[in-house]
Amino acid sequence: MANGKVLVIMGSDSDFPVMEKCFKMLKRFEIDFEAHIASAHRTPAKAMELASKAYDNGFKVVIAAAGMAAHLAGVIAANTTLPVIGVPCKGGALNGVDALYATVQMPTGIPVATVAIDGAANAGVLAAQIIALGDEELSLKLKSYKEELASSVGAKDEGLQQKIANMED
Repeated sequence: MANGKVLVIMGSDSDFPVMEKCFKMLKRFEIDFEAHIASAHRTPAKAMELASKAYDNGFKVVIAAAGMAAHLAGVIAANTTLPVIGVPCKGGALNGVDALYATVQMPTGIPVATVAIDGAANAGVLAAQIIALGDEELSLKLKSYKEELASSVGAKDEGLQQKIANMED
């Protein structure tokens, strides 16, 4: 296992289908994690408690996922010194754009690293990259992952070249 664990907080159980990609990425890199549901609006005391105790509980990174008003990542960031990664989730009338703005537009001193709307897999990769700063084995796993990504693009390019060569006029 990696030398750090990740705390994942979702604003609702409806965020699970999006966050499943994050969980799979953390498992891929053998990073321990805990996941909880806490709402910035419905259970603010629970959200603040999770954030304020995260460091003492051995977490290295916190990932916060929420849709619509999406204040969860900001509430978490305001209550911890750990890096916080926000995952804005699709939903509501603005299809996630409101969540993106709420997550990314943080005041000075309360940063939230923000991934794309429904970008949970990237949140997992970013958490791994942060933890890898102090974990050489994890760093090697990330390097291998990036090589796999590059290889898959090469294979897709070969497939494209074959399709073009086999096209009829």
